[in-house]
Amino acid sequence: MEHSEELIEIFVATRMENSTSSCFLMERKTHVKINRKEVMLAKLRKSCSCTPKKIKNFVMDFLPVLQWLPKYQCKEYIWGDVMSGLVIGIILVPQAIAYSLLAGLKPIYSLYTSFFANIIYFLMGTSRHVSVGIFSLISLMVGQVVDRELLLAGFDLNDDAPPALGDGSLQNDSQSNTTAFNLTIAGMNVLMGIFRLGFVSMYLSESVLDGFATGASLTILTAQVKYLIGIKIPRSQGHGMLVITWINIFRNISQANLCDVITSAICIVVLVTAKELGDRYKHKLKFPLPTELVVIVVATLVSHYGKLNEVYASSVSGAIPTGFIPPKVPNFNLMLRVAVDALPLAIVSFVFTVSLSEMCAKKYAYTIRANQEMFAVGFCNIIPSFFHSFATSAALAKTLVKTSTGCQTQVSGVISAMVVLLVLLFLAPLFYSLQKCVLACIIIVSLRGALRKFRDVPARYHVNKVDTLVWVVTMSASALISTEIGLLVGIVFSMLCIIVRTQRPRTALLGQIQDTSFYEDDLEYENLSSVPKVKIFRFEAPLYYANRNYFLKSLYRLTNLDPNLEAARRKKYEKKEKQHLKKGGDTTANGLGITDTILQLVPKQIDFQALVVDCSSISFLDTTGVNTLKEILKDYKDLNISVLLACCNPSVIDSLKRGGYFGKDFGSMQEMLFYSIHNAVRFAKDQKLPADCSPFSPEELYCLSDAT
Repeated sequence: MEHSEELIEIFVATRMENSTSSCFLMERKTHVKINRKEVMLAKLRKSCSCTPKKIKNFVMDFLPVLQWLPKYQCKEYIWGDVMSGLVIGIILVPQAIAYSLLAGLKPIYSLYTSFFANIIYFLMGTSRHVSVGIFSLISLMVGQVVDRELLLAGFDLNDDAPPALGDGSLQNDSQSNTTAFNLTIAGMNVLMGIFRLGFVSMYLSESVLDGFATGASLTILTAQVKYLIGIKIPRSQGHGMLVITWINIFRNISQANLCDVITSAICIVVLVTAKELGDRYKHKLKFPLPTELVVIVVATLVSHYGKLNEVYASSVSGAIPTGFIPPKVPNFNLMLRVAVDALPLAIVSFVFTVSLSEMCAKKYAYTIRANQEMFAVGFCNIIPSFFHSFATSAALAKTLVKTSTGCQTQVSGVISAMVVLLVLLFLAPLFYSLQKCVLACIIIVSLRGALRKFRDVPARYHVNKVDTLVWVVTMSASALISTEIGLLVGIVFSMLCIIVRTQRPRTALLGQIQDTSFYEDDLEYENLSSVPKVKIFRFEAPLYYANRNYFLKSLYRLTNLDPNLEAARRKKYEKKEKQHLKKGGDTTANGLGITDTILQLVPKQIDFQALVVDCSSISFLDTTGVNTLKEILKDYKDLNISVLLACCNPSVIDSLKRGGYFGKDFGSMQEMLFYSIHNAVRFAKDQKLPADCSPFSPEELYCLSDAT
């Protein structure tokens, strides 16, 4: 190794002083081969060992609250946590009651979900600011499964007012379905955490998530329209729910309840106005206005004293019992039936939770653990599944409110849970007369952020057309087919776009930037100089089986030479000449001599003697890619054209060596592989190695010509 360092110093000095070509020995490090079997056994022994220190570390990792709570700075944090917790708790109550409509359940379920999720995430979560609980998108997906299972059980969903809690088999069956579904989702989240599958979130791009959320928002909005205008139509199931629901709405529009229509119009105007004012003056407000709570209180009082249910037949929330219902074991027989539905919901809940956690962690300079977030979300579903709750995840709107109201730690989540507990124990019956149309208004107004994504389409299209197409396809599939299918379509289509982009990447012939050793696309830049007798081809993608043909077609098109066709033409011409010579004379049919005929075999369009392939953008080669390069090496060699590779990364070099591109002993490697395009061009002009390169081994040898 010391000898190699001396060589490098000598050749650099020679190059600088004499301005002549020189050789640079690039010696690869020797990597020790790892015995994977021994490594796996060592990890297994370590994971199966049980020591007091390991048990302590496991408990501390599993319950992160034990790490940060003893360090809690009460004087600095308590005021922000209390204020944030109170505001979120106040917002949670009306949203919990409203989102129960999406899940097809009684409001008590949402209240239970909000209470338990906040407590459990306080113990197990790694984010200080995320608000975990009910989420509109998750509620919608739960409601679709619950409705389907009830229909399969033979219940009629045409009636919008199912029996009160505990008053009939419909509610009991709904409760059983929900808890089993919840436990299935939780099991998947926990398994994902055990097997360290946090990386799956990387496959959900921003375009897929935005499109999915927007499409689901259209479905949520559609599901609430019947409450806005007070008509009773069956809850649509299966694919195309959005279209079917709108057809039913227009068929029954004449049955609209005037009282509900007026109430909805007033509530939407008040909520939207308050939200817009809050957004405009949020920098002056210490905490957001509790508009939803004010609207619910006023609407409930008006409905109660105006007897809107009795006089105008306006649909109301009904009885919400106080206290806790005794826990019940979920129906495990249903778990296999809803497992397919639980998978996309588990992924969505985890992805939204991790995305929001990472956003907050980046903003406030701390770290989160993705796999621990899986455990946290999983247990936020496992434990509450025994207490009549449904699926949960982080919620964007409440998280943003939480960060804007001074939240410092998850102690704020405990405060929010206490507010919900107060409603569960004492205040729930006060919401009996609350109109469902008011809850629908709260849900629809909360969708403003997702629906505003339509305004961003032109700007998104200007930035990236492919991402915009992914967004449109995901949004359309989520809205017009179903939310689960929409997510799957978005992921698959996004991956297909990546594959297509690598199948047909940019290709270019490069020209030299005047008076420099740099080269760029001749079609994109002015005043580039062509290199005499040399073509420089760039391929901006990995070279693998899917884009092999495109690589060859682009190369032949840009160089204006297909070596296979040229070789075939030559063979055909030679055959004709031989036949002609047998028939007579030293002259051809054109009256030319044999020597003149041979000269004509070199076509006029071959204006280069060397092809340089810029491999700087080729990140990897598969077997097909190596064979493709070997193929062009042979084909061009038959035409006396050299093929030189430049700017290859180590993995590409290793693939070429394993594939036999440089021969068995790598003897010709120094004549085929170059550190830069300029080195390859200089070599191509000379078509020979400098004399001072010959004493050295070809192992990783790059011939560096002087750039001046």
